[in-house]
Amino acid sequence: MARSAVQGAVAGCALLALLAASPGAQQPPVPGLTAAAEIGRAYDAIFDARFADVPPLLAETCPPAPRDACLLLDAASAWWQIQLDPYNRTRDADLESRIETAIAAIASWTEREPSRAEAWFYLGGAYGARVQLRALRGARMAAARDGARIKHALERALALDPSMADAYFGIGLYHYYAAVAPPAARMLRWLLLLPGGDRIGGLAEMERARAGGLLVRDEADYQLHTIYVWYEKQHRHALDYLAGLIDRHPRNPHFRQAAAEILDFYIDDTPASLRMWQSLLEAAQRREVEAPEMAEVSARLGLAAQLDQLSQSEAALEHLRAIIADRPAAPFGAVARAQLQLGDALEHLGRRAESAAAYRAAIAATSSDDPQRIAARAREGLRAQR
Repeated sequence: MARSAVQGAVAGCALLALLAASPGAQQPPVPGLTAAAEIGRAYDAIFDARFADVPPLLAETCPPAPRDACLLLDAASAWWQIQLDPYNRTRDADLESRIETAIAAIASWTEREPSRAEAWFYLGGAYGARVQLRALRGARMAAARDGARIKHALERALALDPSMADAYFGIGLYHYYAAVAPPAARMLRWLLLLPGGDRIGGLAEMERARAGGLLVRDEADYQLHTIYVWYEKQHRHALDYLAGLIDRHPRNPHFRQAAAEILDFYIDDTPASLRMWQSLLEAAQRREVEAPEMAEVSARLGLAAQLDQLSQSEAALEHLRAIIADRPAAPFGAVARAQLQLGDALEHLGRRAESAAAYRAAIAATSSDDPQRIAARAREGLRAQR
C-alpha cells in the first residue's frame, strides 16, 4: 500500500507566471469542457485498463475534443500501465516523455487562449500526471513544485468558469495534503512559499468534484480511498470507494489488489483478503482482466501470504512453487518474492533446511534495485534461524 500513499501524497498546481495579466486577459471567459462525453469514454477505457483500445479511442476523440486533451489522456494511459507494476521502472522514461509533451502543448494552449477555462484545467491535469510519477519515485521537492502549479492552474480555470466542478478535485487534494503533511513536508511547503491547507475543506472540495464533475469521478474515488486508508484511518470507507471502482472497472486488476491489501494490512481480515485474492486469480485465469498472466502471479502471491497466515502453509507452497517454476518476468521481483514467501512458509512448517535454501534463492534472485527489501528480509529470515 505504500505506493498508493505516495501516489496520493502530493496534489494541487499551475504556472505562477501565467497568472499575471496577459495580452489576452481582457477576452471574455470561455467556459466548459469541449466534447466531455468523448473524453469521458476514453478516460473510462483507461480506468478499465483497456489500454489497447485507448489509441483508436483517442483518434475518435480528438477532434471533436482538443488535441491537447488527448495528449494528456495518452499520458494518463501510460501512468495506469505503470500502476499495474509500480516497482518496474522500465516504462518511466516513456511516461516522462509523454507528460512533457502534454505539458508543453497545453501550456502553449493557455498562452494562445488564456481565457479558455478548459485549457487551464488540462494544464493542471498534465502537471498532476508528473506529480504522481515524481511522488512514486521519491522526488518530493519536484513534486511539491508541481503541486503548486496544479493548484494555480485549476484556480485560474475556476476563475474563468466557476461551474467547472472537475477543477475542485485537484484543488481539494492540494488543500487536504497541505493540511495533513508531516512536519518535514510542512517545512518543505514553507521553503517553497506554498499556501497552507484545509483538511475538512479539501475533503469537501474533492467530494464536490466527485459528485458534480464530468470526468473525475473515478480518479476521485481512487485518491479518496488512499486518503481514508492512510490519513483518516477509516479503512471500511476506503473499501467502499474501491468497491465502486471494482464494480465499474472489473477489468482493472489493481483495484481488487488494493482492496485485498487493505483487508490484510489494515483491517486484519485474512479470510476476506483471501477471498479477494481468489476472485482476482479466477478473473485472471478467465482472462477477464488486463495483463492476465501478471495478475495471476500477483494473485498467487497474495493467496499464498493469506494461506500461510491461516496456518495453511502446505497450500501456500503450491502457489509459490508454481510461480518459481514459471519464472515470470512480471510483476517486478515476482520470483524473488515467491522465494522469500516460500522460505517463510517452510519455516512455519518446521522445514528449516528447505527454508534456508529458499531464503538464499530469494537473495540470489533479487536485482540491485530492490524496493521491496526482499534480500534484506531474506537475510533476516536466515539470521533468525541461527
